[in-house]
Amino acid sequence: MSTAQAQLLLTELAGELGDAASSSPLPVDRVEAVGARLAGSRFVGSEVLGRSVAVLGGYFGADASELLAAFTTGYLRAFRAWLLTEQESVRAAEIAARRATEARLRDSEARLRAVFAQAGVGTGISDMSGRIIEVNAAFAHMLGYEPAEMCAMAVPELTHPDDPPEMWDLYASLIRGEHDNVQVEKAYSHRLGHAVWTNLNVSLIRDADGEPQYTLVLVEDISERRALRERLHYRAHHDQLTGLPNRSRFFDALSVAFADPSARVGLCYVDLDHFKSVNDTFGHAAGDELLVQAAARLSACASLPEHLVARMGGDEFVVLIPHPRNLGEVAGLARTVLDALARPFDIHGNHLTITASIGVIEDRGQHRTADELLQAADTTMYWAKAAGRDRYSVFDADRGRRENTKAELSAAMPASFTRGEFFLDYQPIVGLGDERLVAVEALVRWRHPELGVLPPGRFVDLAEDNGHIDALGALVLELACRDSKRWHDLFPEHTPTVSVNVSASEVADPTWLGRVQRMIAETGIPPDRLQLELTERTFMEAEGLPLQALRTLSETGVRIAIDDFGTGYSNLAYLGQLPLHVVKLAGPFVQRIRTPETVNRTDLLVLETIIGLTHALGLTVTAECVETAYQAERLRNLGCDTAQGWHFHRPMPAHRITDLLAEPAIDGSRHPR
Repeated sequence: MSTAQAQLLLTELAGELGDAASSSPLPVDRVEAVGARLAGSRFVGSEVLGRSVAVLGGYFGADASELLAAFTTGYLRAFRAWLLTEQESVRAAEIAARRATEARLRDSEARLRAVFAQAGVGTGISDMSGRIIEVNAAFAHMLGYEPAEMCAMAVPELTHPDDPPEMWDLYASLIRGEHDNVQVEKAYSHRLGHAVWTNLNVSLIRDADGEPQYTLVLVEDISERRALRERLHYRAHHDQLTGLPNRSRFFDALSVAFADPSARVGLCYVDLDHFKSVNDTFGHAAGDELLVQAAARLSACASLPEHLVARMGGDEFVVLIPHPRNLGEVAGLARTVLDALARPFDIHGNHLTITASIGVIEDRGQHRTADELLQAADTTMYWAKAAGRDRYSVFDADRGRRENTKAELSAAMPASFTRGEFFLDYQPIVGLGDERLVAVEALVRWRHPELGVLPPGRFVDLAEDNGHIDALGALVLELACRDSKRWHDLFPEHTPTVSVNVSASEVADPTWLGRVQRMIAETGIPPDRLQLELTERTFMEAEGLPLQALRTLSETGVRIAIDDFGTGYSNLAYLGQLPLHVVKLAGPFVQRIRTPETVNRTDLLVLETIIGLTHALGLTVTAECVETAYQAERLRNLGCDTAQGWHFHRPMPAHRITDLLAEPAIDGSRHPR
């Protein structure tokens, strides 16, 4: 109540006490009622009664003892009644609150138990000793048990053979309280024996003091998901036809083998010979069956656990030997593979025999990467094919470097044409009667920016193999014709014939004749100052239009020579049927008469016969590789017309030919060397 209300109440009570005190005898009940009203008006507390008695005693004096006793009695009775009512109210509220809390707890526990029991995710609780306290139906049924059966088990009984040791080390650290939660992929043994793969989440439950008390596990069955993952992984790393590891799996294994830079690594790169003919003859189904059976034989040959047989694609396989024990182990395995594949295959009722070419590398050598090693093995396999197939070749580092250089030259050749890296030297051809310069043979050179000047033996075959021989031939012809035109302008009376080598593929090109005719017209060179040299093989292949092209050029005055005569068919009968002017004797014939000690009657007779028959056909003879005066003298005596070789001149640039032509003749016979 407010202060005014309190003052009004106290004034009223004081008045009643005053009236009661003036009455005789003292109306005790009225005084008690005043004390009761004071207490009933919530004037309660440790000081209210004491101060009230002190005020009344001071006012009424010593004769007020009966009044004070009655007042106190009324106050205390009312106060006690109020206090009891309040206590009962508090007790009733406490009981109601406790009951409500217990009801909520029971509801919450019921919900939690329902969630625990009916959850689709396996759930379990165990204590720190590993005893399983409770599991739900999902967990128990996942492993083929009833919940009560699993509650009779302990956590260590759920160990699986596929569990890695570190998994249980992690569980032990969880029990020690070092972790609050761990998540792993774990296999459980089903009651029927098969494995159940799960995603396992284990949480630590601590007591009020923070000490580990229970572990709670949540278990999700991922068996189907894992099986799918394994199937996808298998398909990603295995060949679908043969079941062998595929190229990706092989490179993974090879990378592991390369992890130790000091470890030796061996490879057998296997390619089936003429496999395409099996597909073409018997069909692709037969080819596939042959690959399957060949893969099985390869796997049987590489029987050690560390060996890996993989299919690289098509009919190519590779065998990885991570740590060969000795240098002969990989080659021995290659021999075993060849023997295994040599046995006939039964393919849909057909007995087929197939061979293989194998590239062998027995050590990683200087190959720093797995790709380099595999490339070297692949290259070595092609060495085996080039050597005749049905064999193996062992990698040779020096040969490998030469092959790499050839590949680099082949790749660099197209750009080198436009950069002007090719140039010509010329080897003079002299008449044996007076040793006068009558012709020059154009010899192409490659001024490589890194390897220096390369002779034609380093790149002509490459040009033929990679399809650049036509471009190279056209360049040589152009350079030779332009040099010849300059010599003709300077020395019209004794312009040397310029001889240019021509390949079989050039002659076979339908556009070749037009290119030669156009070059003669553009440079203005007299046709009879151009000589084209072709090998015996080229002439044998030049039938139809190619042979007609040669006849057309011959009819216009271009000289045609057969080069290296005697190294091929050496068939004198067909010489008269060809549009020829010159027969060039091959070097080996001339080498046999190098000195008096090396010559014999048979060699001289053969040379005499060739020269005589050639002259009888109206052709001239040029001897190559003349290196000694004795050779020159014998050839002169045999009637050979012209010769070339180091005895007369070494190959030289065009300006030196110009110098030779400009020098006056000595004794009217020959130009000095």
